[in-house]
Amino acid sequence: MGRQWLHAKREVAGLKKGQVTGKLVKEIMVAARLGGADPHGNARLFAAVEKARRASVARDVIERALKKGAGVGAEKLTLEQIVFEGYAPLKVPVIVEVLTDNKNRTAPEIRVLFKRGQLGAPGSNKFLFDHVGLVEAHHAHLAADVEAAAIEAGAQNVEPLTHAENDDIPPDASGARFISVATDLHAVSQWLSSNGWTVVTSELGYVAKSFPELNDDDRTQVGDFLQALEDHDDVHRVWAAVK
Repeated sequence: MGRQWLHAKREVAGLKKGQVTGKLVKEIMVAARLGGADPHGNARLFAAVEKARRASVARDVIERALKKGAGVGAEKLTLEQIVFEGYAPLKVPVIVEVLTDNKNRTAPEIRVLFKRGQLGAPGSNKFLFDHVGLVEAHHAHLAADVEAAAIEAGAQNVEPLTHAENDDIPPDASGARFISVATDLHAVSQWLSSNGWTVVTSELGYVAKSFPELNDDDRTQVGDFLQALEDHDDVHRVWAAVK
């Protein structure tokens, strides 16, 4: 094979990088549409722009996404959000958020992915999740009191978050996931940003009310199915009842 394997590896890496860039650009556009184009007054947008910069997304690409999302200039945002409910193998509940400019193309493709997932299947399941605000952030001081910060910020719950769980959290920082009532998302993000925390994610999402018991083989099977969903270009977020 010579060095063909190396070329193939680089090609795959390039495809992955392009896919990540596309998802980040969509997040910037949606955040700008929902909360305005000023990152300092829009916590979700600020987090999305910072994540794009860390991923080496070009400045002009970020600027175009901001303008398109905010409706500034000739280009207008035409993305539509679709939410799919279903089950991964072993009846693990899954919610899939899609951002697409062509739902007639994307919807059948997502349904096919569910069918390919062996025991995966579409089906109503939102009652198995809480719709909440999710803010992931880190503080430079390892001794930062995350529970006190959650109370002050107005979050309902908080969980420790490590670099292994989210590589946007520095290894030497105190990371946390703050969970709030959906309507309090912006207020929680703003308080954290103003009190020494660096917000890396600020979004509405879903938290499962209960989690099925899974062994290692089960987790592998479910994980492969979820990864297939994540790899679709139009899939924005996948929420699953997996710890």
